Amino acid sequence: MTNPLKDVLNSKVILVTGTNTTSNHPIIANYIHEAVTKHGAKLLVVDPRRIKLVDICHTWLRPRVGTNVAWINGLMHVIISENLQAQSYIDERTTGFEELKKCVAKYSPDYVAKITGIPEKDLIAAARLYATETPGSILYAMGITQHTSGTNNVKSLASLSMLCGNVGVAGGGVNPLRGQNNVQGACDMGGLPNVFTGYQTVTDEAVREKFAKAWNVATLPDRVGMTVTEMTAAGGEAIKALYIMGENPMLSDADIHHVEKNLQALDFMVVQDIFLTETARLADVVLPSTCFAEKEGTFTNTERKVLRVRKAVNAPGEALEDYRIISAIARQMGYAMEYADASEIMAEINRLTPSYGGITYERLEQGGVVWPCPTLEHPGTPILHINKFARGEGVFFPIEYQPSAELPDDEYPFVLTTGRVYEHYHTGTMSRKGSALNRLYPEALAEINVEDARNLDVADGEYVNIVSRRGSLKIKAAVSDITDRGVAFVPFHFYESAVNKLTNSALDPVSKIPELKICAVKIEKAA
Repeated sequence: MTNPLKDVLNSKVILVTGTNTTSNHPIIANYIHEAVTKHGAKLLVVDPRRIKLVDICHTWLRPRVGTNVAWINGLMHVIISENLQAQSYIDERTTGFEELKKCVAKYSPDYVAKITGIPEKDLIAAARLYATETPGSILYAMGITQHTSGTNNVKSLASLSMLCGNVGVAGGGVNPLRGQNNVQGACDMGGLPNVFTGYQTVTDEAVREKFAKAWNVATLPDRVGMTVTEMTAAGGEAIKALYIMGENPMLSDADIHHVEKNLQALDFMVVQDIFLTETARLADVVLPSTCFAEKEGTFTNTERKVLRVRKAVNAPGEALEDYRIISAIARQMGYAMEYADASEIMAEINRLTPSYGGITYERLEQGGVVWPCPTLEHPGTPILHINKFARGEGVFFPIEYQPSAELPDDEYPFVLTTGRVYEHYHTGTMSRKGSALNRLYPEALAEINVEDARNLDVADGEYVNIVSRRGSLKIKAAVSDITDRGVAFVPFHFYESAVNKLTNSALDPVSKIPELKICAVKIEKAA
């Protein structure tokens, strides 16, 4: 996120897209409600589903699933054609505007309407709203990223924000809402295939030498590694062994049949988790680790704020903190990895990670600190790119709309999209262990539009078969107007109704994220 969560209270307009915020990030949704109902902010929702925020929004655009680049280009077309862009900001702080202008020239409201299904007048009204009510904040989540065009979707949103001068200002910004509570922290600590901590690239010789010296090894590899989706796809071939921590690809990855086949083809698999997940059941070895309440450390949340986690209870049985397990394995493999406690790890992070240089346990006792924070005297950086961008000039990327990898056809005429519900969390590993949440939402439901249900002769609560090119699923239908015609929505929390048996594993060429948000299916009333 470029801006703090509470900054939406300073926004004049809030564009929410690709996030069912009320269900997935309810605290953030509360801020949005407060901004609209108490501070007079205008809310612009762009989502194929009628999410709850539509009830308080000023404008709702309902695009076809997977057409994000088209409608974003359409907004920019209207803004530029009506000369509503922040021209002085563009001239002073950005590059590539003329190329962007040429690219979006053809994305007129009538052209965009044919691709997205958004009425021309609604697109024009939304563009004027976002351009004239400044500052404007953009909030997005996996409805934007989990596409073969996910990287381009994000770049397009960044261009839209810069076009109206909304990056580097209070109440503005481009703000991804992270899917889990320490995803940001995992990325910051090098949980990506191409970087060390603080996004220091593995291809930089000076960076490698710094880490090699600190870790007392001769050299470190300069190769960019594989993403999660590439590893599960390569199981048994390029990958012979896999060590999985706190991840459950047997429910969360696309095309589960293919994932299961590749995991079973491995020579050896280790899973480290707090519960015996669907993935752990396939493992050769399961290592019991501790949950958040059983360890010391830090989490970094979606707004880049580093927060202390303190041990509240003792771990059960022989469960150990993740770092103790990793250190013990390293020692068995001949490397002396020794940390007395979690504070020693934080001190190492301070030494090796410039953006975390001033974020110590002592400072965190007084409250969270937002990176980048290079020194103890630095106050932290709640808003990024004030006055100038970190790279110098902000870059406009001219991006053309490309259709999704798999679209409906005569054989598979419906679109399937997936996501979460308010009552459950990710693959249900934690939220489905208790009875209360299971009573509130006890089983997976397939949301189907009223007209589609009528045509299929399916009543609310009856079962349907959803079939894709990769598998089939028998599931109870929830008939409503939440989803658009021709679209079915199924949450992925439920192992009994694992919807990712059906989804498409086609990847974004840059991020390697699978296209979980759209695949073609047929739906039939179950016998």
